[in-house]
Amino acid sequence: MIYLSTVTPVYRGSEFLEKLVYEIAKVKEELEGINAPFRILESVFVDDGSIDGSDLVLEKLSKTYSWLVVITLSKNFGQHPATTAGILHSSGDWIVTLDEDLQHHPKFILTLLKEAVFTNSDVVYANPEQSVHESRFRDYSSKKFKVLISKITRNPAVVMFNSFRLMRGSIARATAAISIDQTYFDIALGWFTTRISQISFPLKDDRFINSKISGYSLVKLISHARRLVQSSELKILRIGTILGLSATIFGIIFVIFVIFIKVFYPELITAQGWASVIILVSILGGVNAFLIGLVLEHISILLMQSHGKPKFFEVNRKEDSIILKWFKLIDSK
Repeated sequence: MIYLSTVTPVYRGSEFLEKLVYEIAKVKEELEGINAPFRILESVFVDDGSIDGSDLVLEKLSKTYSWLVVITLSKNFGQHPATTAGILHSSGDWIVTLDEDLQHHPKFILTLLKEAVFTNSDVVYANPEQSVHESRFRDYSSKKFKVLISKITRNPAVVMFNSFRLMRGSIARATAAISIDQTYFDIALGWFTTRISQISFPLKDDRFINSKISGYSLVKLISHARRLVQSSELKILRIGTILGLSATIFGIIFVIFVIFIKVFYPELITAQGWASVIILVSILGGVNAFLIGLVLEHISILLMQSHGKPKFFEVNRKEDSIILKWFKLIDSK
């Protein structure tokens, strides 16, 4: 049997938790009823220093649903640390992360898993078909920032990033295990696999639309963006190294050219000193830029190592064929 786990960080979700667990239970019962080769093994809820009585709701629900696991953090650490804590406490072959407010509906879990096995992916992100927050500025700025970081880091997966995702359990737990305070979890996922895809769903953040209250303040959003950049390999730094080397080579070639003119065509030199200035600026500036680029690239490498970027990782995808065969059988009926 293949098992799925769901992980949900909880901070201010008391009014949504009963409905969320009920919807997960429906999917769990449906899978058991149709004799699927996979089951929802557990739903891990991480109480991230909740402020609205969510802990009491979770305690009550855990008495009703034996497969509900509650993890209580000592204080509010934030969505990413809470998510990684939940992942480390999970044991499923596949893990789905869900927000507390039903923005990510459990009914899409099967579609995510189907997408994973049909595209041979280790990670599948759920992305919205339309505006999530019904706030043009927020949705547009978020999208464009991801595009910018994707280009700077040359990481095409950045534009897919979403907290609603399905991950192969072994990869998710390995990523969570090496993540430190400043590690951006989705960037770290890309250190373990490049088999990443996405699928679109009609996702809406009704809590924000109705109350205009966001779980992220401007300061948190800036910190979020900083960690995204900090966890990425800034390959744009290599451009500085290349430009510096190019300027140095240009300076050397120009020296040879000036010497040639001075020896064979001295009458062409009408002004004295300008060639020396250009040569000095080009060579010295180029050497400085080249050395600074090398230092920054080395710092970037050390930063990746401090974040725990692995040299290699083993994965077992053999059971995917069982899920794939079952989905094809269902589709043929």
